Amino acid sequence: MQFPQFKGKSELETLTSPGAYLEYLKTRGAYPSNPAPSGIVMCYSRRLFDYIRENHKTTPGDGFAKFVHFLDESYGKIAVTKCFGIGAPTAVTVVEELIAWGVKSFISIGTAGTLQPSISIGDIVLCERAIRDEGTSFHYIAPAKYAEASKILTDKLEIQLQMQNLRFFRGTSWTTDAPYRETIEEARAYQAEGISTVDMEAAALFSVGAFRNVEMSAMFSVSDSLAKLKWEPHFHNDKTMQSLDKIFQAAKCALSS
Repeated sequence: MQFPQFKGKSELETLTSPGAYLEYLKTRGAYPSNPAPSGIVMCYSRRLFDYIRENHKTTPGDGFAKFVHFLDESYGKIAVTKCFGIGAPTAVTVVEELIAWGVKSFISIGTAGTLQPSISIGDIVLCERAIRDEGTSFHYIAPAKYAEASKILTDKLEIQLQMQNLRFFRGTSWTTDAPYRETIEEARAYQAEGISTVDMEAAALFSVGAFRNVEMSAMFSVSDSLAKLKWEPHFHNDKTMQSLDKIFQAAKCALSS
């Protein structure tokens, strides 16, 4: 059985669009009054978002973009999203509407599980491509094993991480829609391939970025481990939160460079 079910879907014309939805919002008085930021840091962690609000002056958007908070700093037109949920379908729906609003660059920052013994809790991983083991990406680009991050934006992130003298890994993630169906056999196989992490959004985000011709990259703070072929959660670890803050700093600087 092929996926998606309809052959060649990625080449077909779309019936509706996020632009059409935004036009509808205009008729309902729900369109933002301010211009779109040029770049957005996508934030999934409520704890991280609260930390950003406490340590940076921000201004919330309005209309449908109330979850977008502009950074009132000298970083250009950069904003961060309030936690809006997890998973590829949710993230892509949000990104589609933000692209239609006018956003050109995105950096997704969140947590991921490590598959490699050499990558520890709290380590930083710069994701350069992702295995497409979710469903959303196949509705955007032709079937393939990987989706690629923006090389330009990923290289900018690498420079920022180096400037902060941060230890980090640059690698591939395994993106899945079903975290509670990650199997020992899959983890063992991907570990042998050298796959760095497992996450829930990267492959789909990279695919919509390629389809819509916008810059899309991702970074992770490692919060749990499958490296010993059993799940070891450490979401509570202070190292995880500290690294999220560090990658946020790198992300906002990369978007403004």
